[in-house]
Amino acid sequence: MSDVREFGAAGLPEELSPVDQILHRGEANPRTRSGIMTVEILDTTPDWQRLRTRFEHASRKVLRLRQKVVMPTLPTAAPRWVVDPDFNLDFHVRRVRVAEPGTLREVLDLAEVTLQSPLDISRPLWTATLVEGLAGGRAALVMHLSHAVTDGVGGVEMFASIYDLERDPPPETPPPLPIPQDLSPNDLMREGINRLPGAIAGTVGKSLFGAVRAVGQVIRDPVSTVGGAVNYAVSSARVMGPAAEPSPVLRRRSLSSRSEAIDIEFGDMHRAAKAAGGSINDAYLAGLCAALRLYHEHMGVPIDTLPMAVPVNMRSDNDPAGGNRFAGVNLAAPVGIEDPERRIQSIRSQMTRKREERAVNMVGAIAPVLSLLPDPVLEGMAGSIVNADVQASNVPVYPGDTFLAGAKILRQYGLGPLPGVAMMVVLVSRAGYITVTARYDRAAVVDGDYFAQCLQAGFDEVLALGGDGRCVPASFTPAGDESSPVSPNGSSPQ
Repeated sequence: MSDVREFGAAGLPEELSPVDQILHRGEANPRTRSGIMTVEILDTTPDWQRLRTRFEHASRKVLRLRQKVVMPTLPTAAPRWVVDPDFNLDFHVRRVRVAEPGTLREVLDLAEVTLQSPLDISRPLWTATLVEGLAGGRAALVMHLSHAVTDGVGGVEMFASIYDLERDPPPETPPPLPIPQDLSPNDLMREGINRLPGAIAGTVGKSLFGAVRAVGQVIRDPVSTVGGAVNYAVSSARVMGPAAEPSPVLRRRSLSSRSEAIDIEFGDMHRAAKAAGGSINDAYLAGLCAALRLYHEHMGVPIDTLPMAVPVNMRSDNDPAGGNRFAGVNLAAPVGIEDPERRIQSIRSQMTRKREERAVNMVGAIAPVLSLLPDPVLEGMAGSIVNADVQASNVPVYPGDTFLAGAKILRQYGLGPLPGVAMMVVLVSRAGYITVTARYDRAAVVDGDYFAQCLQAGFDEVLALGGDGRCVPASFTPAGDESSPVSPNGSSPQ
C-alpha cells in the first residue's frame, strides 16, 4: 500500500489520510462519532426550489458533496473518495417545520437529535435541513457534516460557493456534472493487491535511504542527533499527557447532550481582548474558564485548573479544503483565577508555549498506527487520546454579509462532537458578531439551566474589561427575566 496520497482533478486527495480514516470509522459508534454541525439563522424563509438549486450547483463544484467513501474488502489499499453514481440530492437537502413561533432553543434541540444520529456511510457524508416556522418569518439552516470530510476551517472554504454577496444576484449557469465512479470494495482491494509489489519495494527503498541518512547524521553530529530525539520524546510526553487533573464534577459520560449559545458583538470582544493584551481567542478561552469556575463553585467543588484541549489550525494556503489539518494544544485551563485580565495573560502564555512544542502534531504522527487498530480498541482510546474535560474551538467564517437563496445569514452557531470529553465549545465569528455555543454531556453537566447562566456571566466578566459590552443569551432566558426578550439573532430565547 503506497504512502503517497493521490489527488483527483479537483485537487482533493482521493485517498483518506490515516486521521480521516479514524474519523470515518468512528461514525458507526455513538461514543466515537465525530460529526460537526452549523446552525445558521436566516432573516427570511428562502424559496425552497432556489435553495435546492443552490446546493445542486454547489455539489457539482465541490466534489466532496457528491463523493462517498469506498472501503476495500481487505486492507490492501487506503479507503478512497469516489463520485457516487447514485447521488440523490433529495436525500441530503431536506426541510422541516417547527411549531410557530419557533425559537433557537427548538432548533438546537432538533440539531442535537440530528448530530447524535449516524450519517449514512454508504452515501456522501452530509445533510442540509431547512427549518421553517421561526418567529418573524425567519428560518434556520442546519448543516451536518462528517469530520472525515474536513475540519472546521476546511468546511468554511468548502461551503463558500453556496453563499452570495448580495440578496438577489444574477442567475448562474449550472456547472457541469462530475463523472461518476462505480468502484466496488472488491475492485479497490484488487487494485491494492496489484500495486502491492511496487509499494513494498518503494517502502523498503525509502526505509533503507532513511536509515543510511540517519546513521550518517549520527556519525556527523552524535550529540545534536541524540539530543534532538530526546527533546522530541519529552515534547511528545508534554503534548500527549494531561495538562491538569480532571474535574471531579465533569467526570461522567453518557449518550445525552444539550447545547446553549450566546451572542457577542465582535467589537466588544476585540476591545476586551486588547485591554488585557491578548487575542480574541485568549479572551474567548478566559470567558469559558470563568463560566466553568462559576459552575464548579455552584456545585460546591471549586477547582484551580482543569484539562482543556484547543485545536490549532495547521492548514496552509496550499492545502485543499478537504481533509483534516489540525493539531491539539492541551492547556491547564486557569478556571480558578478570578481576575479576567490575569486569566487572559495566563492563557496567552500557555498557548504561546504549547504552539511551539516540537511534537505539537503528535496525534497526526501516530494516526497511521491508530488507524490499524480494531474498532473496540479505538473506542476505548477515544477519551485517553484527548486527555481533556473540555475542548474549545475557534472558527472564523466570513467577515461581511452573506446571503443564501435570497435570505441573509444573521448568525451562525457551531456544534462540535464530544470525543470522550464533557463539553465541546465552538466560537464562530461572522459578519460583525461572535457566537459561542457550548455542547455538553448531560451526565457531566447535571444542572444545565444554571450552567447557561454561568456562560453568560463568565463572558460578561471578560467583556467588562473593554467597556460596557455584554453578551446576549441566544438559547435561554437570563435569570430573573421571564419576559423572553428577542435577541439579535431573531429568536426569542427560552
